[in-house]
Amino acid sequence: MVGTRGIGATVILAGGAGARLGGNKPLRLLAGRPLIAHVAARCWGPLWINASDPRLATYGTLVPDLPSPGQGPLVGVWSALCYAEALGIETVLTVPVDTPFLPLDLPDRLAAGLADGRAAVAATPEGWQSACALWRVAAAAGLEARLAAGDWSLHGALRAVSARVVDFGVEITPLFFNINTLADLAAAETRGSVANGPN
Repeated sequence: MVGTRGIGATVILAGGAGARLGGNKPLRLLAGRPLIAHVAARCWGPLWINASDPRLATYGTLVPDLPSPGQGPLVGVWSALCYAEALGIETVLTVPVDTPFLPLDLPDRLAAGLADGRAAVAATPEGWQSACALWRVAAAAGLEARLAAGDWSLHGALRAVSARVVDFGVEITPLFFNINTLADLAAAETRGSVANGPN
């Protein structure tokens, strides 16, 4: 696991249906191991899993979505922030379950970029990597209001809290490669050692 200061817990967003991948995305195999195992190995703990599937409890504490009017990753982020607040934890790092090559310095760089902001988000020349973000629990109330209003955009929520943008160079962009389809999964298999990231 990656150690860093300024992060209370990491939550892997794993509650999506993964329909384009044929379902069961967290447990789809890459290099002989479930996707979630690759992501968990590149995260900082305590590690939480935003999902309700009991099979995923092997990788961390399950933090299912709270009842809400919305669906998608913003609900997962809000649920994790509410859980953190109940535990007295001030910051939560979020990462998606379909990014097995995440840069190992992601937690440290986001923590450094957060400063006194309410969130910090990773960005590459391709744009914001909105699911890779560090949040303060103080942002939870604003996210709840957006969900109640029917606005479920994670990108929009980050803009609303004036998220600090932490730029990762073009050479790092492949480390944010995400797997949504069987073709993506096949491409990931050809990228070399998962432990060291893509070639």
